[in-house]
Amino acid sequence: MIIKHDKEREKRCGIPEIVFGSGKSTQDLIEISKKFISDSRRVIITRIEKEKVERILNSINKENLISKYNERGKVLIIKDKNFNVEKIGKIGILTAGTSDIPVAEEAREIARELGCETITEYDVGIAGLHRIFPALEKMKDCSVLIVIAGMEGALPSVIAGLTNIPVIGVPTSIGYGTAQQGRTALFTMLNSCTPVAVMNIDNGYGAAVFAYKILRSRK
Repeated sequence: MIIKHDKEREKRCGIPEIVFGSGKSTQDLIEISKKFISDSRRVIITRIEKEKVERILNSINKENLISKYNERGKVLIIKDKNFNVEKIGKIGILTAGTSDIPVAEEAREIARELGCETITEYDVGIAGLHRIFPALEKMKDCSVLIVIAGMEGALPSVIAGLTNIPVIGVPTSIGYGTAQQGRTALFTMLNSCTPVAVMNIDNGYGAAVFAYKILRSRK
């Protein structure tokens, strides 16, 4: 079995090992799921297609387990029905456009499974600046904001200039030719004159984990 479950990661790093599903065969994911559930009573898999989810769920003993699949965010969670997560705080998740929602949904599912309450506002990009202000008002009690944008990627910088809440920017691979599969948005965020923490392109998972660690460090 080519599985080396890092059972001590949560003790070392504060988060459990989360499985990156892309590139793994269905059989690999079935064996990984069984191993994680046996060891830790839970498995979280990102970037997993619906067809593989159905085969995994049909291949494991689901007695005393609950499962959830976010099709848009491509996140699968299977866990013991009595598995509880400590509530740790509140984060806001904003997207510039509707096309950025899959990355936001990945971040939302991971954050919630780590114990964060999430508030979302989608399609509030800078082409309609008036949309930003009611979104920020809704998130005034959040401790961290995850701001997701493709195209020119300006939204995180704008948000960071309007609030004292820490902002995590996530560039997405959405956009026309010179968007360069997210590189333009990435460079914009890295060059922001208002300080922004920046994740890799399409990395909603990374943003959720970083937001969680910020909240946890304040406890």
